[in-house]
Amino acid sequence: MPLHCWTSARYEIPLPDGHRFPIEKYTLLRDRVRAEGLVAPSHLHEPERAEVADLARVHTADYIERILTGSIQAAEERRIGFPWSPALAERSLRAVGGTLAAARQSLASGVAMNLAGGTHHAFADHGEGYCVFNDVAVATRALQAEGPVRRVAIIDLDVHQGNGTHAIFAGDPDVFTFSMHGARNYPFRKVPGVVDVELADGTGDDPYLEALDQHLPAVLARAQPDLVFYLAGADPHEGDRLGRLALTHDGLARRDHMVLAACREVGIPVAITIAGGYGHDIGTTVEAHVRTVRLARASLQADAS
Repeated sequence: MPLHCWTSARYEIPLPDGHRFPIEKYTLLRDRVRAEGLVAPSHLHEPERAEVADLARVHTADYIERILTGSIQAAEERRIGFPWSPALAERSLRAVGGTLAAARQSLASGVAMNLAGGTHHAFADHGEGYCVFNDVAVATRALQAEGPVRRVAIIDLDVHQGNGTHAIFAGDPDVFTFSMHGARNYPFRKVPGVVDVELADGTGDDPYLEALDQHLPAVLARAQPDLVFYLAGADPHEGDRLGRLALTHDGLARRDHMVLAACREVGIPVAITIAGGYGHDIGTTVEAHVRTVRLARASLQADAS
């Protein structure tokens, strides 16, 4: 079974000189995936725009309107971390569309991936932390509305807690939110999820993977999901500017393998988003994301064998 991926790399956004968000990582990732032949050209897709009706299951009408028309205030721009532009609105729609498409594909093939997404700091009525719309929340509600999915588990292994996702699904018995993140990292006011594992600064491969191994089987057993969304953040890497943890590339790969193998063992499809990554050397971030693509591909090949 081939791996299908979606890329929003063509939809760049203008950022001021010195902006610390590594927007170029999306193009570099797409190009590496192509160059290494990890995804067939016919299976590397450009996403459609998310529909307003899909966004509206999660976000308030007023917030959607402000983003699409550029009527947000300066304070709201600062909270999001990006200056508004038509390109920002377009890219945000496309990135959400990529996660929704990957989720639908994962139900058919077992694993699919958006080479963007994981915008877990977006709340129903506002964005923050470089997140405009909450792609995983929108995809969850769309698939629940369409019928193939009732119960969802969100396995969020970005180094930052997904406060927006947790707020959106608070009290919803059909959405299980599991996050392992830096205790002292952004956001500094956490929103409780179903299971939160907080990690000390400097946590490395072995204690990280031991914690994941301790919690992951119980998460899947308790959640009983029809679909898992996996936020495979690169920012726990030791070379990340914002991460404060100390995982190696090998540790991140073992993490990804652990999640994919656990889901495969119990027959749960997985939709992957790349989430965060802010390496001092952008190449380390891209390498981490590429390794996630390789492991997603290998997971499908294991299913086929």
